[in-house]
Amino acid sequence: MERRRIEESVVKLVGLLSICLVLFSLIAMIATIVIKGLPALSLSLLTQTPKGGFYLGKEGGVLNAIVGSLYLAGGATLLAFIVSLPTALFLQNEYYGKTRMAEVVRLLLDILWGIPSIVYGAFGFIIMLYLGLRASLLGGVISLAFVIFPIMTRSIDEILLTIPRDLKEISYAVGATRLETTLSVTLKQAAPGILTGIILAFGRGIGDAASILFTAGYTDNIPSSLSEPVASLPLAIFFLFNTPYQAVKEKAYASAVILLFIILLLTSITRLLSRISDKYSIK
Repeated sequence: MERRRIEESVVKLVGLLSICLVLFSLIAMIATIVIKGLPALSLSLLTQTPKGGFYLGKEGGVLNAIVGSLYLAGGATLLAFIVSLPTALFLQNEYYGKTRMAEVVRLLLDILWGIPSIVYGAFGFIIMLYLGLRASLLGGVISLAFVIFPIMTRSIDEILLTIPRDLKEISYAVGATRLETTLSVTLKQAAPGILTGIILAFGRGIGDAASILFTAGYTDNIPSSLSEPVASLPLAIFFLFNTPYQAVKEKAYASAVILLFIILLLTSITRLLSRISDKYSIK
């Protein structure tokens, strides 16, 4: 008994130290970005595109990168959702049961989830070269959609698995078809959770730089068509940090504050939706 108590105490201590390490790292990262970036944050940085001399520390802002990130993440999330929802429904017992094929698809999605995003960027770049395309908003959206597709699909899949089987049986008992049950019962019950998965995927997309490094390009302008290159906040931060001018590096920290705020806002919305889902879902 004494040995078990010692082992339990050691495990608890290791867990507590791990939590403290994670919290310390998170707080240190946020504090560093905020302390260095907040003084350089201004209205012009949020509302203006880069002007002449911006990369020398003069006037201008990163509005092109903010709008570009929203374009890229929004387009990729929409494209991934169009494919993810049917895929997640395919994986459900509602249609196919616990088949070997469904398990293989889940395994492949988990593997795709773990692939570094730079690999997706390189793959997209090779496809673009083969098709004779140049870096553009469309190329960035497609590459980013590949990154968030497995994340969104597995999230929706896990959410749909929580829907009680009794609800579906009741729907069948009153004469509803499988399609009617899916639309009026399954998806309605899982809607808050699905929305949570979509926001998580959007947050993953808006903070990714590697997958769009070769495919989206970079520009100081806001794109007006899918064929034009587009800027993004992660790449803007990367380029601004690589300059030797201190004033420009301060703008990089300010841009990081903007990106951090967006990610924290999306995370808070996700947590709120999760609580709403737990509150109103039928167990």
